[in-house]
Formats: sequence, C-alpha cells, structure tokens
Amino acid sequence: MESLNRMAIELVDEALEYAEELNIGGYDLENESTVLDFGIDFDGGIEAGLLLTEIQTAGLATPSTELGDIGDAPVPYVDLSTDQPALALLCSQKASWELTTDDFDGLGSGPARALVAEETEFRQMGYTDAFDLTALAVETDEQPTEAAAAQVADLAEVESSGVFLLAYSTGSLVGSVTSAARAAELATFRLTELGYDPRDIVSASGRAPVAPVAGDEGEAIARTNDALAYGGTAHLVVREDADFFEHVPSTAADEHGRPFAEIFDDLEWDFSEVPADLFAPGKVTIDVLSGPTYVVGETNESLLVESFDL
Repeated sequence: MESLNRMAIELVDEALEYAEELNIGGYDLENESTVLDFGIDFDGGIEAGLLLTEIQTAGLATPSTELGDIGDAPVPYVDLSTDQPALALLCSQKASWELTTDDFDGLGSGPARALVAEETEFRQMGYTDAFDLTALAVETDEQPTEAAAAQVADLAEVESSGVFLLAYSTGSLVGSVTSAARAAELATFRLTELGYDPRDIVSASGRAPVAPVAGDEGEAIARTNDALAYGGTAHLVVREDADFFEHVPSTAADEHGRPFAEIFDDLEWDFSEVPADLFAPGKVTIDVLSGPTYVVGETNESLLVESFDL
C-alpha cells in the first residue's frame, strides 16, 4: 500500500496552492512547521471542508455534498465512500490524537497517526507508515504552537519542517463539514469495537447533515454530534456475518433520544464520560457478501430540527 502520508501531502500541497480560493490561510512556525488555518481566524467553507476530509482520509475516500431536507429546511449533506475503510477511516480519519502541551490543546486526526501506529487498528491491520512529511488535522479553537508541532514531529519521527498542522474549530463551517463526513468512519469503528475484524469490511459509505455553525464551541460540539447520531446513515459491505450488527447504530445506546447538549450538561462536559455507543450514525445497513442484508437503527428528524434551531 502507498504511504498514507505521501498521498495526504499531495492534497496538502493543493490546499497551499489554492488557499485564497478556499478561504484558508497558511504560515510557518519558527521551527519551520507549517500551519494551515481552515477555520479559526479564516472562514474556510464547504470546499475547504471537503478537501480537509480528503486529507484526513489520505485520499482514499471520496467526499461530496448535496442538498437534502430537515423538516422544511434545505440543508447540505456530506456523502463519503471508500473501498479502503480500514486504512482510510480507522488508520487515518479517526480522531484520537490528544495533542496537548503546556500551551496548546487539540484533537488530532489524519495520516500522522499512521507514523506512530500504536493504536489497536494498526496492529489489527499490520500497517505502519514511513514517510518524511506528515499531516495532522487538529480540531481546536486556538492556533497551534511550536510545542504542539514539536510533539507531532517527535512522535511521528520526522523533522519539524516536515510537519503540517491543519487547524479548525468545531464551530466553523469546515468543522461542521468534516464532522458530517464521519458517518462511515463511526459505523466502521463501532463495528470493530464490537469485535469485527476490520480487514473483513470491504466498503463503507456514510451520509450526515452539515450542522449550522454554532455560536460557541460547546454548542458546536453538541450539534455536530447530533447530526451524526440522529441524522447520520451508513452502508457497510462486509465479508462475514455476525450476531451483533444491531449494536452498531447509535440507537443501541441507553442515552439515545436525548440531545447531546443535555447529555454533556449532565456530565459537566466531561466528554470521556459519554457512552461510547452513542458515537455512531443513527441508521446503518450492513450488507454481507453472498449473505443477508441487515438494516438497523433509525434517524430522528424532529430532534435535529430542535438542535439546529430550524
């Protein structure tokens, strides 16, 4: 398999070349790491969000948008499909790098994770990347610092000049787009959490609405999670049958049916306390090759109307 980071850096070059058209900005830190601002001080946009999604999935997934409806309101939806779900979604797009230093805090996703390759999915896949440049998308409401870039360089074992940090806030248009693009990833991850071998997931597709940009990060985090848990759908093609497919969608969670804002409030915004089975699309089709097809879960349009204030 081609290096995930090599493929992603080609797309980073595209973002740098068309930064003005994408409403994003770039600059170098003193240690020569590069920051691309996709949605902190720059507005970004839907096209910027789609390109960042491609970078997060190392060019192995195809994202697009189309208009749908929630209630009486036309709302953009993000569709994403990939025939390399384990690599594109689990080994790249998954947001699991807690990029925390004395002067910075953010959540990282993207192919830089594959250079570290310490998470379970990399052992399952037997995959570790090797490349001298790397890209990490960072969900944060502050500009990345040299210390943050140095952490990435150190763990990924690259020079600081080879680090590209792609920063955006949850409360930005890029934040809403890239979150909506995670429906397939969350379904794939949830299936593997239940014990399914990711190498037996052949193809994954997902769809979710783009949440209206909220006024603060807390509300944005709640809305984007509502978009996935109550408006997200996914389709997986798998090789082997299993008896736990009904546990893949968010409807399997005891807290399902409550807006994330309420759940976060009850937990005093300690995200680590939120039940993991809520982080999934609302409805999933699982198609077993030469076997049965399962349709599990349901979406909740009325909850989204309330969450999105439509």
